[in-house]
Amino acid sequence: MAARAYWQGQIRLALVSIPVEIYTATKSGAQIAFHQIHEPSGQRIKYEKVAPGVGAVEPDEIVKGYEVEKGEYVLLEQDEIDAVKLESRKTLELTQFVDADEIDVLYYERPYFVVPADDLAEEAFIVLREALRRARKVGLGQLAMRGREYVVSLKPCGRGMILETLRYADEVQKAQGYFREIPDSEPDPELLDLAQTLIEKKASKFDPKGFHDRYVDALRDLIEKKKKAKGAKILEDPDKPESRGSNVVDLMAALKKSLNTGDTKAAPKAKAPAKKAPAKKPAAKKRA
Repeated sequence: MAARAYWQGQIRLALVSIPVEIYTATKSGAQIAFHQIHEPSGQRIKYEKVAPGVGAVEPDEIVKGYEVEKGEYVLLEQDEIDAVKLESRKTLELTQFVDADEIDVLYYERPYFVVPADDLAEEAFIVLREALRRARKVGLGQLAMRGREYVVSLKPCGRGMILETLRYADEVQKAQGYFREIPDSEPDPELLDLAQTLIEKKASKFDPKGFHDRYVDALRDLIEKKKKAKGAKILEDPDKPESRGSNVVDLMAALKKSLNTGDTKAAPKAKAPAKKAPAKKPAAKKRA
């Protein structure tokens, strides 16, 4: 595998240890990066690490320090930090199994691919993967990576498994503080039916390729225009925001209008067959 493993160690389930490797499952998008430039000279701004009263310092003179009091630090060398005894640095012990829907989406942080480290680990890896799949459970444990210990979840994904780092409870805001002012009332049944119909008309399978960063596209377009304008300032008027009048009064009309516009991806309704014109009755014969 060409990519470099983000973490190497073993998954432990009771007395069974499975050597595995973990790889990052995501990558940075095509972002537009800006630099700070000194406009009069056109030179890029650079930053130096300096100490008050000393000036610029060399990288090998810098150590990590924890402030215990104002201006007083406990200094730590990197090898001292690396030597901290933590079993989860090399072993992910699965200590609990839960239903996937028990974990609030707020806790999920970052996904990683998990693969067996070698051929000998494959059998045990497959057994664990299929056991999780049949039980419809997610394994939980703690794992140390890059100087921090994470709570992680483990679940099947195709032939492999996905490990996701989770946030600790004290890292997640309580939703009640933000949702408290929202009234606990039942919506109007007719409005609810209209909204549900609109959702069903727009329902489709998720396709991540159907979305792209329009802001990045717009910035690229601006950069190209700026190059052609040879430095001249370019300002485009942004679209005016829609009026935010009373939405309650117009909600029914807005929902009905939405259902009748071509904005939805509704399948075209089959046209009813055209009605045949009634056959003309033969003219009555005149009596002689």
